[in-house]
Amino acid sequence: MTTACTSLLAMTSGDPTTVGTSGAGTSPSSPRPEQPWSSVSNPTTRPWLRTTITIGVTVSLFLVCLLVLLGILGQRLDSHVIVTAALAAVVPLLVIVPTFLWLDRFEAEPTGYLVFAFLWGALVAVVGAFFINTAGLNILVQAQWSDPLETGAVYLAPVTEETLKGLGVLILFLFGPKKLDGIIDGIVYAGLIGAGFAFSENILYLGRAITEYGNEGLQATFIVRGLMGPFGHPLFTSCIGIGIGIAVGVRSPIGKVVAVATGWVCAILLHGLWNLSALAGLSGFLQAYLTYQVPIFLTFIGFLVWLRRREGRLIGLHLSPYADAGWLTHGEVAMLSHLRTRAAARAWARSTGGSPAGRSMRAFQDSASELALLRYRLVRGTAENGAGDRERVLLDAITAHRRAFIGSPVT
Repeated sequence: MTTACTSLLAMTSGDPTTVGTSGAGTSPSSPRPEQPWSSVSNPTTRPWLRTTITIGVTVSLFLVCLLVLLGILGQRLDSHVIVTAALAAVVPLLVIVPTFLWLDRFEAEPTGYLVFAFLWGALVAVVGAFFINTAGLNILVQAQWSDPLETGAVYLAPVTEETLKGLGVLILFLFGPKKLDGIIDGIVYAGLIGAGFAFSENILYLGRAITEYGNEGLQATFIVRGLMGPFGHPLFTSCIGIGIGIAVGVRSPIGKVVAVATGWVCAILLHGLWNLSALAGLSGFLQAYLTYQVPIFLTFIGFLVWLRRREGRLIGLHLSPYADAGWLTHGEVAMLSHLRTRAAARAWARSTGGSPAGRSMRAFQDSASELALLRYRLVRGTAENGAGDRERVLLDAITAHRRAFIGSPVT
């Protein structure tokens, strides 16, 4: 057990509202004196400029990719065909997006990063893959490759597309202020990136089917891409998310690289197998679909259910020491460990204190969940730099949120 965790267990278990004078990680024999809050404004604008520039660059990148994507679609499809195809492409999202948000119930990720993930897949990854795949296909054709289309679909496209989609997850892991802290976070971000990619790609495929075969082509393509394989791209890229999520909990730098690389290779293999089955004709596709694609999908769903239950158990396990130390009650820990009781607690808060109390309860639950996962990394020795300061911030937040919806500290 790490020093940070040992010092936490050694805390006095009195009123947690005294956190301003004796925080987590500080022994009772040497309390940290309370420091007055400085009223002098920060003379540097660097943080503001950094945030503004980051947002500006990100928005500009998305806008440029959107314009390029619209240009690509406009060259190949009529405007009414694009609208029809886009409406059909939305339907699978009504299942895919709620599924990944359902997985993210214990520790909800910031909305801005979820939107970033979807737009990265729908715009940046799609546009980048279009140009790289097109260039690669042209090289194969000029080299008089025997089967350039099949080679491009089975070997080139999976590598290109999974690399570009996985890059979005990696960016969120490396540069997001609220970093990925486990497998579930990796799957959520990767799944939304895959959902965005599939949405834009489906517009092109559905549009081509309408243009070439009319309504019959639209129906056939929608059945294959929208009903039989809506989780294709999200599932492929989730392998990369799993790899990055595992890397969070690995101490060795080499182990981190191996975990991410293994997830990337698995994503490419699954993607390549899917494309290969699509080239095998209707009977070959159906045989492959029933033989290994459906079992893989069902296994993936079962894995998601297990992960969510595991996260609840981890929250209960790693919040218990805080209850022993007086920061939480054991009843609160039990409530925080189950989604049903968490929902009941939010309903109770709204009924007693209205919407503000309900928001405070939700913030209390989110902060406690993040604290539990932070302690999990502390116990394993894989916590990021500054984890002790983050622990203190979360404990302060839990105390403040509780006071807002209940009006009194833990006793």
